[in-house]
Amino acid sequence: MVVEEEEKLDKTEGTEEVIRVRIPQKRNREVLGVVEKMLGGRRVTVQCEDGIERMARIPGRLKRKQWIKVGDVVIIVPWDFQDEKADLIYRYKGPQVEWLRKKGYLK
Repeated sequence: MVVEEEEKLDKTEGTEEVIRVRIPQKRNREVLGVVEKMLGGRRVTVQCEDGIERMARIPGRLKRKQWIKVGDVVIIVPWDFQDEKADLIYRYKGPQVEWLRKKGYLK
């Protein structure tokens, strides 16, 4: 079950845009991070919000549908047995990143 938050933004009079944002769940060990470097072979270096730089792998389902690039805000799940490596599970889009900054999830 994914917990999402919504916010309505007034762009012009009478119209509203709803933005859905996926929030990282601490109980599932999900962590926010920013992609710093593309390493090749479906691997990236991610600077996490907990201060650790991890090497994350991009699964095939994200590689083919969403392009990951340097500067993207992502959710990763660190491995249980090797904390400096992780799996990338979600990439945020532009309006979602702005919402995260405004609500204080990102610094």
